[in-house]
Amino acid sequence: MSVKLAKSAGFCFGVDRAVELVQKTAAEGHKVVTLGPIIHNRHVVDKFRGLGVGVIDQPEEAGEENTVIIRSHGVTRDVCQRLEATGCKVIDATCPFVKRIHGLVSRAEEEGRLPIIIGTRAHPEVEGIAGWCGRCLIFESPEELENWIKTENPAKDLPICMVSQTTSTEFLWKMCGEIAKKQFTNLKIFDTICRATEYRQSEAAELSKLCQAMVVVGDPKSSNTGRLAMICREHCGNVALVDSAADLNPDDYRGVADVGITAGASTPAWIIKEVNKTMSEIINETLQEDFATLLEQSIKTLNTGDKVMGTVTGIGNTEVQVDLGTKHAGYIPYDEVSTDPSVKPEDILKVGDEIEVFVVRVNDQEGTVQLSKKKLDGLKVWDDMAAWAEEKVTVEGTITEENKGGLVATIKGIRVFIPASQSGIAKGGDMAGMVGKTVQMKITEVNRARRRVIGSIRAVSSEARKAAQEKIWAEIENGKKYHGTVKSLTSYGAFVDIGGVDGMVHVSELSWNHIKTPSEVVKVGDEIDVYVISFDPEKRKISLGYKTAEMNPWNQFMTNYNVGDVVDAKVVKLMTFGAFAEILPGVDGLIHISQIADRRIGKPEDVLSEGQDVKVKITDVDAESKRISLSIRALLEQNEDAE
Repeated sequence: MSVKLAKSAGFCFGVDRAVELVQKTAAEGHKVVTLGPIIHNRHVVDKFRGLGVGVIDQPEEAGEENTVIIRSHGVTRDVCQRLEATGCKVIDATCPFVKRIHGLVSRAEEEGRLPIIIGTRAHPEVEGIAGWCGRCLIFESPEELENWIKTENPAKDLPICMVSQTTSTEFLWKMCGEIAKKQFTNLKIFDTICRATEYRQSEAAELSKLCQAMVVVGDPKSSNTGRLAMICREHCGNVALVDSAADLNPDDYRGVADVGITAGASTPAWIIKEVNKTMSEIINETLQEDFATLLEQSIKTLNTGDKVMGTVTGIGNTEVQVDLGTKHAGYIPYDEVSTDPSVKPEDILKVGDEIEVFVVRVNDQEGTVQLSKKKLDGLKVWDDMAAWAEEKVTVEGTITEENKGGLVATIKGIRVFIPASQSGIAKGGDMAGMVGKTVQMKITEVNRARRRVIGSIRAVSSEARKAAQEKIWAEIENGKKYHGTVKSLTSYGAFVDIGGVDGMVHVSELSWNHIKTPSEVVKVGDEIDVYVISFDPEKRKISLGYKTAEMNPWNQFMTNYNVGDVVDAKVVKLMTFGAFAEILPGVDGLIHISQIADRRIGKPEDVLSEGQDVKVKITDVDAESKRISLSIRALLEQNEDAE
């Protein structure tokens, strides 16, 4: 086991320069403050605070007596001007590579170019760069750049100046560059990624490929430290980002052969040294513990009935080999792998799997142990069954057969009997139709001695129905609408299930027309929309309505017909004074005897008969009295005039 420290771990040139400037200025006796933390590392900031170095957030907080040091990330042009206005002494510790980018975007603006910055918007370095030009665009990913091009559709010859945050990744920068080259013909690209950052990231990637665990040291708020951790996670499954040695957890490195350490550009050497020393001590302790564990396992005895952990080392033609960490060679016969005989060992096991097994037989002379996964799985299922019964848990099973008493389901290889009364199927219903279906049930009884388990589908549906009922009664109110199912019909109405609760639609609320029985409108099984007319929570009664204003024949007539319209009608009744004709079901109009023919007639039946279809003209509508006047004569005279 070994600990490997990256050569590039720790301060980059710009950070090292900024820290040295603070130390030197403070040592000369100046009253020093930094504009924001000098670097993204609380340990360094705390150390400087002990030396009397303060931190200010705004330029106006600086007094003439202070020496203000600008941090390595740099600041905007406006901040520089505001600092100058305070009269304080200013030392610019901006990283030279960052300072170069300030000049690039400033000159780009003078040349009429639009600066595009690839980086993290909220990062102080990017905020500072953006502050050296009047207008710029910042993109954090190639997808953002592509989306802007698609939505804004900028001109091909738009003059562009493209730069990058110094700590951006080479991959991200190249992707954005390729996109920009395809879109813009008047483009200047400046590769401003710090090569020290690029080398650090490249070394972290290579180290994480070789090591079983990686430790990234640095402030969690630091952008370049976070990016290092992200790169390491692409190649290594065990990556820890620590602020100091105190954050190391020894349990994370048990059984680990090689540990790699890298650090962000803002991490001081003394913290890296401390992490490296502590990590080496952890590895040594783990080696000793592992040796003691192996020694104990080598002399450990096994007994029939034991439950032990092992690692699959091979899958042969008749058995599965298992390393138990003892002097015995463990094996599982194929027929002891699974309760399902159709399952092949290679379908559920592979070399390297850690499994728990049951010791069937120990042969010390031959140094072998016969194991069973099937028996242990069976024991666990019975434990689960007992727990499900006690906790009233809803479980899922498959119906495998029907018998005289009910149904049989299988749950993890265990037969579960479901009495007919608990099947949820009405007496005389189709029990056989349930075979092959996956259902939810509750385990109501478990008897290990008799290997008997009883379940109930009805308990689940009953519980669900009860919950639905409580929800309805908690939320019900007059006028509320429900989508329900017609459950039964009586002479006086229809009972509708609105989700666990039955309500009654009186025959008078089913239709605007006069009906004799509910079956003229609905039938059992119909899904209909209803609304609450009234309810009584104490008596658990709900009165529902089905007919709506939109269904009202008179409203339909008023919406679709006007005076002067010619319509088809059916004579439904003859009187001495005229005939009633149906325009719509439930809407009749009167054809007065004087309007039946274009001549004088003695009685309506001289011309008309009940059931006869006629064309009529609507001559008058009395909306208040709901009376309609119709005329056949008007149509006859109209035809004569046309001739």
